[in-house]
Amino acid sequence: MTLSFPATEAWQPLPDRDWNAAAAAHLLRRTGWTARPEDVDRAVHDGLAATLDRLFPAEASLLPKPRSVARLEEEGPKLIRAAQQMTGDDKVRAQRESQERARMAVQDLSIKWLQYAARPGQAALAKWVLFLSDVYVVSADKVKSAALIYDHFDLLARHGLGPAPVLSKAVSRSPAMVIYLDLNQNQRRAPNENFARELLELFVLGEGNYSEQDIKEAARAFTGYRAQPFQGGEFRYAPAQHDPGPKTIFGETGSFTGDDVIDLAYRQKAASTFLPHELVKFYLSDSPLPVDYLAPLGEDWRAHGYELRDLAQRFFGSRIFFAPEFRGNFIKSPVQFYLGLVQDLALDVTPLARFTLNPLRQMGQWLYYPPNVRGWVGGRNWINSATLASRRQLVESLFAPVNEDSLNADEQIELVAARTNGVTDFSVSDRLLEGFTPLDPGAAAGRLVNRFLAVPVAPAFRDSVAQFIAASDPEPTPRLRRLRRAAVTLLQSPEYQLC
Repeated sequence: MTLSFPATEAWQPLPDRDWNAAAAAHLLRRTGWTARPEDVDRAVHDGLAATLDRLFPAEASLLPKPRSVARLEEEGPKLIRAAQQMTGDDKVRAQRESQERARMAVQDLSIKWLQYAARPGQAALAKWVLFLSDVYVVSADKVKSAALIYDHFDLLARHGLGPAPVLSKAVSRSPAMVIYLDLNQNQRRAPNENFARELLELFVLGEGNYSEQDIKEAARAFTGYRAQPFQGGEFRYAPAQHDPGPKTIFGETGSFTGDDVIDLAYRQKAASTFLPHELVKFYLSDSPLPVDYLAPLGEDWRAHGYELRDLAQRFFGSRIFFAPEFRGNFIKSPVQFYLGLVQDLALDVTPLARFTLNPLRQMGQWLYYPPNVRGWVGGRNWINSATLASRRQLVESLFAPVNEDSLNADEQIELVAARTNGVTDFSVSDRLLEGFTPLDPGAAAGRLVNRFLAVPVAPAFRDSVAQFIAASDPEPTPRLRRLRRAAVTLLQSPEYQLC
């Protein structure tokens, strides 16, 4: 790839003269889910600096804990203890019921997070937390507690724009992480190296920037970290299990604790470029930037005390972020594809797992269930014949009313509750496209293309859309049907998969 700027200029701020509607749309699509016209207009008016301040605020707006999660958090330990007193079929039934309630709580948490993330004012922060969760990975499949998964993501939101060392220390005490990476099994006489290895390889430094001896010694420093999911789920430190002896890590020797290891890791040169490298993969390009490009950004980040908010503002405000070679060519993740559709079509998130979470899973991204410790690979891995078919099917479903006759009793209750709270727009209504009906076919086609697609298209592409719209009767109702079909086709196109 040929880059527009040399490494010495890449991270300089975007000049004011280059801040325009196209740049604002690029920023909004990459930091969030899409670029609604009204949000683009606001960003252009406010300017880049003010927009970045709004997208990455000093104080995060947090997702409230869902009632189902709080209720299970309170009742779960009692249910587990009761099941332990049972025998035979009664015990099996109680265990299955407990597992089903835990699964349903994670499902409810997933829907509540999507509803939270779909709000335009919270999209950038929600996506930033999703990015951090792809670094500090845990999975509900192993943790088996919706409350601990919620707490882990809440921790990422609370610390996600502060100093990275503070975030890493908080993550080391996250009960979900303690369980996921086996810190409960990290004992003085038999250290478990799982957390120490992932801390150095996947959280702070990257592969090849530590030795096996560093891992062994770091594991000793984290002995005594504990969390029991069915006994309150809180982190606790067990001094009797901690190894207080001297340890040699990165060439330094001392009676290091877990926090000391994190401080030592952030003193290594590789720490300054590891997270910027992950930022590039998640937000900018499938192809990594050359090492000499990341070094200036890393040095600046290190000079600012590894403040994550400073890193985000420098990264998203830079000349290279807005370079032509990084516009309109990044494949949307399933979450971005879905939430982008929700925002582009002015819809509410349907509070039914069958219509919301199942499509995400079929497209390859099951919320709170990443495939392994490395998280989702992303990029071109999002697209194959099966996932692309699922994306197309999702678009079709959003243009069709929910078949309420097919809902089970629980789903009907959820739908009634949503409507009682004013959440009603689960499928595309005619009012979304009514403003297009008076336009001539060419103007209507141009507006649809500009509204939905992040990539420039050839005149022949627009002409084909215009010809399709023009083939209808000029009366409003037939024209609306054609406009709806044209919108579906655009949203299913290869171009809409890109941002």
